[in-house]
Amino acid sequence: MANLRDRLIRIQEQKKREKPTEIINSFDISSLIDSGWETCGFQTLKREVTVASPFKFNTLLPQSLAVIVPDLSVNNLPKLKDFVFFDLETTGLSGGAGTVAFLAAFGKFSKNGKLCITQYLLLDYSGENDFLEAVLKEFSNEQTVIVSYNGKCFDSQILKTRCLMNGIKPPEYRHADLLHPARRLWKNIIQDCSQGSVETRIIGLDRSGDIPGALAPEIWFEFLKTGRTERLMGICDHNIADIKGLASILAVMISIASDPLDTKYQFDITRIALYWRDFCRRRYGYSNPEINDLQLTGIKILKHIADSDFPDSIKAVVLRVLAIDIERRKNDIASALKLVKQALKLKNAGNFWLEYFEKKAQRLEKKLQKISRSTP
Repeated sequence: MANLRDRLIRIQEQKKREKPTEIINSFDISSLIDSGWETCGFQTLKREVTVASPFKFNTLLPQSLAVIVPDLSVNNLPKLKDFVFFDLETTGLSGGAGTVAFLAAFGKFSKNGKLCITQYLLLDYSGENDFLEAVLKEFSNEQTVIVSYNGKCFDSQILKTRCLMNGIKPPEYRHADLLHPARRLWKNIIQDCSQGSVETRIIGLDRSGDIPGALAPEIWFEFLKTGRTERLMGICDHNIADIKGLASILAVMISIASDPLDTKYQFDITRIALYWRDFCRRRYGYSNPEINDLQLTGIKILKHIADSDFPDSIKAVVLRVLAIDIERRKNDIASALKLVKQALKLKNAGNFWLEYFEKKAQRLEKKLQKISRSTP
């Protein structure tokens, strides 16, 4: 293994000695240069674009964001400035060795709240090494948290594969993938939880006129064949829109985490309430009767569902969870029984829940009687 690594290092050093230092391209790329692109390596361009932030962000993130986005840590929650939104455009939708990333974008929040986006564009296969080296510099800050949408399964795997194919050590970084949190929040509402669907149907962003990302491979191959840059610039703009969309999705998740009962965004509150409770139970257990703000918020959401206009079948699930929680955590049998009796009043919960709560009520009443007899 060491011999193979040494050979790869020697090959890379030889490539660096042999390759030209300037772009060699028979096509006219002046339109790209006019659009703000500049040379940053062999067959590699770079541009920086600053856009208005799609949302106002609070600089202090709520601890509950780690519940909504479990890739983050309650005890090590990043600062807003540490987030880097990351998206690749590639020559295919598979993660195979033949798929190449030709466009990368990184978005960061500036001090004035704007979104600063840096893009890297590969003009031909022969420049991939320089392209990757330029891209990897964006991962050099240890405090950085990369934010992607399905990036763990796709973008990061493509990047890792292309690094290995070029004899470059893949980067190590903290990674927050928003796809699974999005599914938890919205799958029961819109089914299709692609980034575009979440942006347009949940957040209300306008992506009309945008070139679909699925056309990215065709557009880059067209550029390699003809040198035409019109559609290539269109996919570069699509790449920027994806970064803005990522920032928007995170903003909505922050809004939901900050106050789930007072946010204008629709989400599956029942699923989140139950997940919130499980998250706190796994983290804190039932051993400590004192609850913190994170646990208190989860309980408030459950009580809101139990006392609001939700289907009886959902209320039954929630009341069961609340009764179990208060019995085990506080050993408050009377309050647990009160919740069970509330559940017994549900008319349309079904026979299963009726039998369940009848048995539970009997058990809790016996437990109360036993406590009463043993109390002097």
